[in-house]
Amino acid sequence: MEFFGQHPGRSYQMKQILQGLNIRDKKSKQIVTDVVYRLEDAGVLKRLRNGSFISEQRELETITGIVDYVNARFAYVVPEDPEFEGDIWVSKEDLLGAMDDDTVKVVLKNKRHGKSPEGKVVEILARHRDEFVGRIEMSARYAFVIPDFRKMHHDIYVHLNELKGARHNDKVIVKVTQWPERDKKPEGEIVRVLGKAGEHNAEIHSIIAEFGLPLEFPERIEQDAEEIPDEITAKEIKKRKDFREVTTFTIDPADAKDFDDALSIRDLPNGNTEVGIHIADVTHYVQPKTALEEEAVERATSVYLVDRTIPMLPERLSNGLCSLRPNEEKLTFSAVFELDAQANIKSEWFGRTVIYSDRRFTYEEAQERLDTQEGDFHEEITRLNQLAYKLKDKRFRSGAVNFETVEVKFKLAEDGKPLGIIPKERKDAHKLIEEFMLLANKRVATFIFEKGTKANPVTFVYRTHDDPDPEKLDTFSTFARRFGHQLDYERNGISKSLNGLISEIEGKPEQNVLQQLAIRTMAKAKYTTNEKGHFGLAFPHYTHFTSPIRRYPDMMVHRLLQHYLDGGKSVDKEEFEQLCLHSSGREKRAADAERASIKYKQVEFMSLVEEKVFEGIISGVTEWGIYVEITETKCEGMVRMADLNDDFYEFDEQNYRVVGRRNKRMFTLGDDVKVSVKATDIDRRTIDLIFEDE
Repeated sequence: MEFFGQHPGRSYQMKQILQGLNIRDKKSKQIVTDVVYRLEDAGVLKRLRNGSFISEQRELETITGIVDYVNARFAYVVPEDPEFEGDIWVSKEDLLGAMDDDTVKVVLKNKRHGKSPEGKVVEILARHRDEFVGRIEMSARYAFVIPDFRKMHHDIYVHLNELKGARHNDKVIVKVTQWPERDKKPEGEIVRVLGKAGEHNAEIHSIIAEFGLPLEFPERIEQDAEEIPDEITAKEIKKRKDFREVTTFTIDPADAKDFDDALSIRDLPNGNTEVGIHIADVTHYVQPKTALEEEAVERATSVYLVDRTIPMLPERLSNGLCSLRPNEEKLTFSAVFELDAQANIKSEWFGRTVIYSDRRFTYEEAQERLDTQEGDFHEEITRLNQLAYKLKDKRFRSGAVNFETVEVKFKLAEDGKPLGIIPKERKDAHKLIEEFMLLANKRVATFIFEKGTKANPVTFVYRTHDDPDPEKLDTFSTFARRFGHQLDYERNGISKSLNGLISEIEGKPEQNVLQQLAIRTMAKAKYTTNEKGHFGLAFPHYTHFTSPIRRYPDMMVHRLLQHYLDGGKSVDKEEFEQLCLHSSGREKRAADAERASIKYKQVEFMSLVEEKVFEGIISGVTEWGIYVEITETKCEGMVRMADLNDDFYEFDEQNYRVVGRRNKRMFTLGDDVKVSVKATDIDRRTIDLIFEDE
C-alpha cells in the first residue's frame, strides 16, 4: 500500500507491481500476488477491466486546497480545512498543470518533504485566472509571452495568427486557451495590446490589468450618475440638521479632487467647543439595488496608483455631487461632539445634515496657520489642533501604537518619467484631521455596539485589528536586537515596548526598515461583523465611517447607522459578513497594486542613476542574496550571492548574516553599506545592486 500511495491515482498490472516492489524470486512473487488479491477482496484495491489494479483509498484521502506556486520547481497547497496542520509540498511534475491560486484536490504520498507532507494534484477544481500580463517575444514561426506575474513560471506560447497586432517587446494581455500538460507550455491568444514595454502608460496599464482593476466605468454607470439631479430641495433640507451657518472648512492634499470630510467648529455658551465631523452623504445619491450600487460593491475601494486614481464612484459623484467643495451647499452625514478643554466628550449626536464649506485648505495652508498664527480661520484651526493633541494623548495612554511609516511620492515629468522621489511629510495639519476622523469612527462604532447586548448584538460593520502573534513578536524582537534595540514585552507590554522603540529609532537609518517590519508583525486589519476591537489604535470598538466616496464599507456603515437611528431591528449578519470579506479582499488588491506601481517607479528611477554610489542599510539576508534599502530613496534592491565574487559566502540563518568562508568578511542585518545599481528589470520590478568597497 506504500507503493500505491507513492503514485496515487495510477493503476498497475501485476507485473508492474512485482517490478516496482523489486520482487524477483518465485515464492515471493506468489505471496505478493496473493496479497494483492486479498486486498482486492477487502475493497482496498480495485481490479480494472484491463486487469490492472488501482487503490480504492484515493478518493477518501483527497484534500482540497489553494496552490501557492512559490518557485519554478515546486509549490505548496494550502488546505482549506483549518484542522489540517501545515501545507502540502508538491513538486512541479505532480502539479497536473495547476497554477498559482488555483483550487485543487491533492492526495498525500507516503513520504514527506522536510517538515511538510508531500502530495500530488489529482484534479483542478477551479482556475483562479486565465489572463496574464506580460512582454511578447517574437520569432519567425511563433511568439511567447513572458508573464510579469512572478508566480507564473511558464511562458505562454502564442500562434502567429493569434497576435491581434502585437509586435516584438510589446506589453500585452494574453488569455490562456490551453493549459499545460506534462512538459508542454500553456497556449494562449492576445486579447489586448498595452503598448511598448518600458513606456509609462504601457507599464501602468499592465499593473492595472495584472491586478484585474477596471480601466473605465461602463457607459451605463456614467449615464446613471449624470442623470442624478444636483439640486438640493427645501424638502430634503427640512429632514436634516442645518449647519450652513456654522464655520466649516476642509483640509486635504493640494492635488485632491474629492473632499469627503469637513470640520465645523463653534463656541458653546458653557465654554465648551462643538466640533462637527461632516462626511459626504454618498448613500443619499447611491441607492440600494441600482447599477451604481452594484458597481460600488464590485470595486469596493478607490485605488491610488503613482500617476492616477481608479475611483470607486464615477467622477460626477466623487468629484461633483458628493465632494464637499467650498462655497456650495452639500448633503452630509455627521458626528457632532461637545468637547471640554481637555477633549472629554460631554455629548454627541449622529445624523444627516446640510453644510456650507467656507474654505478649502490644503495641508500646507493649514500648517501655515498653525505655524504663523496668522491668516483666515487660524484661531479655529489652532483650537482644533489643541483638542487633537489631547485626543492623541488619550489614545497613547490607552495603549495605541504610534506607527509613522515613511511614505514616498514621485515627482513625474509629463511623459511619466520619475524626476525625483520625495518622502511625504506628516505635520500637525495632517494629524489634526486624522485625530478627528478616528474620533468619529470610534464613537459611531461604540454607539451601535451599545445598542445591542452580549446575548443579542446588533449587526454592524467593524474595522478590527487582532493582537500580534507572539511568535512573530519574538522574531521581530530578535531582529530589532540586531540593530541594537531591546524590547521587553513581558515587563512593559506590547504597545509600550513598540512605542519606545519607534521613538528611539526616529531619524535613524534603520527607522523605515524596523517600522515596516513592525507593521508586518502586526495582524492585518479587516472588515467584519464580529466585534473584536482594534489593537493598533487601542479602541474597544472601531469602524470606517469617514470616507464613503472611496470605501464601500463606509457606505454600509452609513446605511446601518441610519437604519438603527430610525429604530430598525438588527439586519442579516451573514449578508453583511460576505460584503465585509469581499471588501477586505478588494482592499488587499488595491494595496498590492499601489505597491506595484510605486515599485515600478522606484525601479525606473534607479535605472536612471546607475553610475551613482548610495548609502544603504541591510534590510534582509537570505540564502540567495542580501537586501539593501537605499537611505536616500527608500528603494530596496538585492545584492545577489553570485555577485559576491571575492570569496564564497555562506548564509548563517541563525544570526541573520552571510560570512565569507576564507576572509571571514560578514554582512549582517542592519549594517550600513554603500551600493550602486548593477541592473534593473522593469518587467519583474527588481533592482540588482553591488557593494561598493569603502
